[in-house]
Amino acid sequence: MPRNPSLSNVVYSFGPGPVTPAVRMLLYVNIGMYVVTLIFPRIVDWLGLIPQQVVEEYWLWQPVTYMFLHAKTPTHILFNMLILWMFGVELERMWKTRFFVKYYFVTGVGAGLLSVVVALLPFAATSEIYNKNIIGASGALYGLLLAFALYFPNRPILMFLFFPVPAKYFVMILGAIAFLTSIEGSGTVAATTHLGGLLVGYLYLQSGRGGITAEIKYRYLKWKMNRMRRKFDVYSGGRSDKSRWDRHIH
Repeated sequence: MPRNPSLSNVVYSFGPGPVTPAVRMLLYVNIGMYVVTLIFPRIVDWLGLIPQQVVEEYWLWQPVTYMFLHAKTPTHILFNMLILWMFGVELERMWKTRFFVKYYFVTGVGAGLLSVVVALLPFAATSEIYNKNIIGASGALYGLLLAFALYFPNRPILMFLFFPVPAKYFVMILGAIAFLTSIEGSGTVAATTHLGGLLVGYLYLQSGRGGITAEIKYRYLKWKMNRMRRKFDVYSGGRSDKSRWDRHIH
């Protein structure tokens, strides 16, 4: 009996499947650091992002290390790691590990640096960030949420395992929940880091007419072609054809 093409393309699942290498390593590092900070809480004062220390004392490692720290409340790290797994695995498969890791750090570090810049602005609402300790992977994760929504806006995902929601709306809902759960007494701090991740991610994906943009388009086109081959059982014709194709892969 022939299958209905419209139904064969619809797949519902709770998650993306097996964990990819970079996502697995990030999960290990974040969970490991969470356990370490529970035992040695003073580490947060050294590795968390405090704009005053970055500007006045040149603790330049903080815009990187803050991404791997989380609040003592388990909901913070649990929800962040859930987002990393659900959306990071799909993006790493499409982009491959090297570009995925680069994008993750660019958005995370970029969000941290933007928080430092915002803390220097002469406004009461932003000056409170100057002495705050910013921790969490949310800056990089918001970059992943943005990328997923851009690449798979209509991908159906089961919300609460009951009803399907297009990925663009699912990401909006998860983003709103992540925003609420990560607020640690100051909405300005959370909003700055989250919006920084969104802004840096968008600019990074859209920047230039070659380089980054060309790489993304190439990876996406390659992913679509491989998907079509699996769907229609199309294979490359012979060894010579394959060798010509491989010469264009970098």
